Amino acid sequence: MDRDAMAGAAAGGAPAGRAASERRAGVPTERFEAERGRLRAIAQRMLGSTGEAEDAVQEAWLRLVRTDPAEIDNLPGWLTTVVSRICLDLLRARAARREEPTDEALPDATGGGPEPEREALLVESVGRALLVVLDRLGPAERVAFVLHDGFAVPFDRIAPIVGRTPAAAKKLASRARQRVRGTASPPPEPSAGHRRVVEAFLAAARGGDLADLLAVLAPDVVRRADPAALGPGRALVARGAQAVARETTVFGRRARYGAVALVDGEPGILIAPDGRLRLVLRVAVADGRVAGYEVVADPARLAALELAVLPG
Repeated sequence: MDRDAMAGAAAGGAPAGRAASERRAGVPTERFEAERGRLRAIAQRMLGSTGEAEDAVQEAWLRLVRTDPAEIDNLPGWLTTVVSRICLDLLRARAARREEPTDEALPDATGGGPEPEREALLVESVGRALLVVLDRLGPAERVAFVLHDGFAVPFDRIAPIVGRTPAAAKKLASRARQRVRGTASPPPEPSAGHRRVVEAFLAAARGGDLADLLAVLAPDVVRRADPAALGPGRALVARGAQAVARETTVFGRRARYGAVALVDGEPGILIAPDGRLRLVLRVAVADGRVAGYEVVADPARLAALELAVLPG
């Protein structure tokens, strides 16, 4: 089904050409539409994509059309199971594709990649850092965590979806929760101060104002970067507040896709257009200012970093 037909289904029920036959077959169209928003929210958190989420929900509708209503004793539960299994299959396929080599290039220094309105709304509702961390979970972990922690689905219902026992499904969600929250436990006061400085730095980078950046940078600040993070001919190391501030105003065009998160147990910055990680800034703080930061872009280095969501 094309996206126009799907949009029509989202706005006003099933496509008009099938409505009469579906009603004759006993398909609970109105009841499905009442569940659509919840199903979309589940799929969006599992997949991190509004387009894929819409496709998953529409596939659930098509499966419902082909199912005898007499076989469904709990429509919300049945739909949750179907959408979750569709998402799990998509996540597994995505994980398999990641094992293949890719030539995808980083966005250039003048931007961070597209973020269409629907994806921006998803990022805003779920959180950019959470989407990044969820993307690092295994498929079954992600499904179990989203269903239990996000939508209060009990483990005895999650278990058959992920093909595990309830106890094993609980372990999946627990392991995912630990990764989302992080395993490192930095001292609360230094970490809180570090976080405030990093948040101020990100805000100044987004604003692109040189004076605001100079206010948060230490006089002898140093910026280092992986070659892949910079345009051709740009220095990998910049020293001193003036030089680093000027470099950061260029980076600031990417900063609109930034979010503060835990990076190896300390507050840092994730650059993630559409919630997909592209860069990490490891930020060193001393005496209430940014003493230095490193832009990590190398895929192997990014994969080795422990990332977690900061507590609210």
